Amino acid sequence: MEKVDDEGWLYEINAHQPLMAIDFKEIWRYRDLLLLFVRRDIVATYKQTILGPLWYLIQPLFTSVVFTLVFNNIATISTGTAPPFLFNLAGVTLWNYFTHCLTTSSNTFASNAGLFAKVYFPRLIAPLSQSISGLLKMAMQLFIFIVFYIYFVLNGSTIAPNATVWLFPLLLATMAVFGLGMGMLISSLTTKYRDFRILISFATSLLMYVSAVMYPISEVQKSPTLGNYAWVVEYNPIAILIEAFRYMTLGEGLFQWHLLLYCFVLSIVLFAVGLIVFNRTGRTFIDTI
Repeated sequence: MEKVDDEGWLYEINAHQPLMAIDFKEIWRYRDLLLLFVRRDIVATYKQTILGPLWYLIQPLFTSVVFTLVFNNIATISTGTAPPFLFNLAGVTLWNYFTHCLTTSSNTFASNAGLFAKVYFPRLIAPLSQSISGLLKMAMQLFIFIVFYIYFVLNGSTIAPNATVWLFPLLLATMAVFGLGMGMLISSLTTKYRDFRILISFATSLLMYVSAVMYPISEVQKSPTLGNYAWVVEYNPIAILIEAFRYMTLGEGLFQWHLLLYCFVLSIVLFAVGLIVFNRTGRTFIDTI
């Protein structure tokens, strides 16, 4: 959208836009629509449900309990000095935000096809609103994590946050950018290849098992049978970010500056690639979806 006052028009909409363009002024101009989309995402998710937003809390709690029983009590995976339940809850909380950003943004074109075909607005607003609405879910789950954190501390646990905890907003932003970039890329592919809609839920479930959600990376590194494949987990950016979060809050986990820099750079590159493909697909997707 370009401003052209000399021709008597306020704005001109055309298909010839730079593929890497992010018009922040235009997004700000449509901020009311962005907030409307965020509200829609929050309200529509649990509309006509009995428990409503409580599902935000029930899902991570039950998942953490199951992980604790299976991986820590039965499989005897050690979590160091951190309580197993809290260890798993930390991983599940961050993982849920990533999957929310990924799965919702990966369905952008398919779920908004009717709206995109009728009215113009910056297409980036749709996946961006999903990432913002996911912050509410993340905040609620983080609150539950803090409640149990205080409970374990009062009951004699030696856990304590360290000086790196101030990096949590940057860590969360990196997670969001990575999920958003991957989601936009997949969303563009689903306009031509419907199989990706089925594949995304299956692939996300498998990705969880190589993202150190329910075990520490150190367990994979010292495993005699999995040692040769430890690099799959060690260089998985999601696993690195989850381990860093555990290190910040529980004192257990892997925290290395060069790995965090690797995650940050990779997320920016993936977002740039996803944005290019997303903008290019947005010009013609209505003819193929």
